[in-house]
Amino acid sequence: MSDTIFAPATAAGRAAVAVVRVSGPEAETAVRRLAAGLPEPRRATLQRLYDAEGVEIDRALVLWFPGPASYTGEDCAEFHLHGGAAVVGALIAALSVMGLRLAEPGEFTRRAFEHGKLDLAQAEGVADLVDAETEAQRRQALEQLGGRLSQVQARWREALTEALAMFEAAVDFPDEEVPADVAGRARPVLEQLIGELEAAAADAERGERVREGYRIALVGAPNAGKSTLLNALADREAAIVTATPGTTRDIIEVPMVLGGYKVLLADTAGLRDTDNEIEAEGVRRARAWATSADLRLWLVDGSAEGRAEVPRELQPGDLCILTKRDLPENEAGWKAVEEAAERRLPVMAVTARGPNDVAWLKTTLTERVIDALAGAAPPAATRLRHRDLLLEAAERLRNALAQDEALELAAEDVRLAARALDRITGRIDPEAVLGKIFATFCIGK
Repeated sequence: MSDTIFAPATAAGRAAVAVVRVSGPEAETAVRRLAAGLPEPRRATLQRLYDAEGVEIDRALVLWFPGPASYTGEDCAEFHLHGGAAVVGALIAALSVMGLRLAEPGEFTRRAFEHGKLDLAQAEGVADLVDAETEAQRRQALEQLGGRLSQVQARWREALTEALAMFEAAVDFPDEEVPADVAGRARPVLEQLIGELEAAAADAERGERVREGYRIALVGAPNAGKSTLLNALADREAAIVTATPGTTRDIIEVPMVLGGYKVLLADTAGLRDTDNEIEAEGVRRARAWATSADLRLWLVDGSAEGRAEVPRELQPGDLCILTKRDLPENEAGWKAVEEAAERRLPVMAVTARGPNDVAWLKTTLTERVIDALAGAAPPAATRLRHRDLLLEAAERLRNALAQDEALELAAEDVRLAARALDRITGRIDPEAVLGKIFATFCIGK
């Protein structure tokens, strides 16, 4: 990392203030060339900035952070200028003329990771904090940035080291004066650790849902009122509503915030057999989205004749919504209530024309989301990457416990479990994994 990088740290567009960051060995030279001199470390100083031709760029606040006491661990500088596009462009042009390079997405945080300022789990917390849209996402990201997962991982690794020492003592010193059951003493340690790892892996799914959003699918036959209800819940015209069956062909996702949590509400194509190629593809996508959703709302036009098709994707605990409550109930409504009772689905009758009904349904959905995502504390693990590594470590430890006499193999399984945990914080992550993670960051972070 011999090159020096720069990037705007604030979003593009017209603004009162824009921040441009610089990091690397030439950061001090860049400040001296642009400004009248090097400011006192970590103290904002108002200075005039000039390009290589002596043309004034702007009057800006300049901050100087000599390494290693900086975000990246390198010499860093920040220029707080007026937020006009021409002002920022002029400063970027001046930095480019000096031979500095525009940073890649996440490169500042990657340098912080590689200089030991953050571990990989904390770096992911930075990305989550930048992307946070809800209060729950903000709290979870701050916990991870603060090192909660890293601290738990360090405790797990200490337990693994203790167990590994017991196995290796039995293997390396069989004739020495060590207790005969020294390897057996590792069993309760590993059994407890397996339980903790599996519990954390299960909680990681909750963390992933907080990050990505709780998924609610509206499913049912054509003209069951899915698009109308979607618009009512979203309080805007997100989906086209007509009396023509099969109007909705693709998935319409509407992000919402319920109870402080991000929710993705999806209107889907009406479920029915069709020879229309486009509509059939819409039905396939609807079923796929419903299968992966956290909650499905089965909408049935309670005033319709005949029996409504029961979606095969329904699971116990999903909701049956009888729509068009303002119309007389007919056979479809009666049959749906019977089907819901057999499948243990709560039933609600609503009309999208009634604001009280919509508010009541939204309150019910909010309670479901909170029940699913809230907990005593934010989860330590928050990504599927974390979950997979936790489960891999737990599986390795189960293999170690299954090695009754082959202590060398048991010790190797414990080492592999430790390596899986180390990959959570990035102590031994391969370059390809690091590149993939930091590529998700925004430029300037």
